[in-house]
Amino acid sequence: MDFKTICFVAAHYQVAQQALVALTHKYGNNSPENADVIVALGGDGFMLHSLHRAMERGVPVYGMNRGSVGFLMNTFKQDHLPERLTRAEAANLHPLHMEVHDIEGEIHTAVAINEVSLFRETRMAAKLSITVDGIRRMDEIICDGVLVATPAGSTAYNASAHGPIIPIGSDILALTAISAYRPSRWRGALLPHDATVIIGVHSCQERMVSATADHTEVRHVEKVIIREAKETTVTLLFDPEHNLSERIIKAQFLP
Repeated sequence: MDFKTICFVAAHYQVAQQALVALTHKYGNNSPENADVIVALGGDGFMLHSLHRAMERGVPVYGMNRGSVGFLMNTFKQDHLPERLTRAEAANLHPLHMEVHDIEGEIHTAVAINEVSLFRETRMAAKLSITVDGIRRMDEIICDGVLVATPAGSTAYNASAHGPIIPIGSDILALTAISAYRPSRWRGALLPHDATVIIGVHSCQERMVSATADHTEVRHVEKVIIREAKETTVTLLFDPEHNLSERIIKAQFLP
């Protein structure tokens, strides 16, 4: 890949801002509208923010870790950045489309690169139903919530909820329970990437539930429809020696 114009963006904290100043001084900086590539300086949360902003233009994003986790980031180095960008490997991902129907009859939409999650709003457990491709698979699960994760998001909230880690390119989504009370042994399911999942909320006026697509939250949910956004592609760039597929495989063997 040959990128002629670079836009550097950085998280607000000091170490990321210092990196922004240093790289701008070394390579210059372009506006996001005129750039061939976005270089994001921060952690995974800022990377998600940058991917959402770049999504409309279809510009690839290359992250360098100036945060705490950095699963989606490359190692930070100031030198030889154009060469690194030329050698970078692309991971093309389709986000999830979330359509939320709330208790007031309003419809809200958002996209998620990592996951769509539903979570109880009050002290009362959520009571949810799960329908996949028009077939009711579970009439009622009592839990703190559920989530649907992409392969890229499978190492994030999904992993902390004991969901499976999914290799990139496997065309699978993870449907994972969050603290399931009944049925207590149900932890979730693996679904085809093109499945349509509908999660309904029982007693939604009393047992209130929120739905979140990455950074977008909707409260007082009645039902949520989740599908792959096939019409949208986000592109992440990784150094060949540390690409996303390798990171996901490696994550499954961490203690």
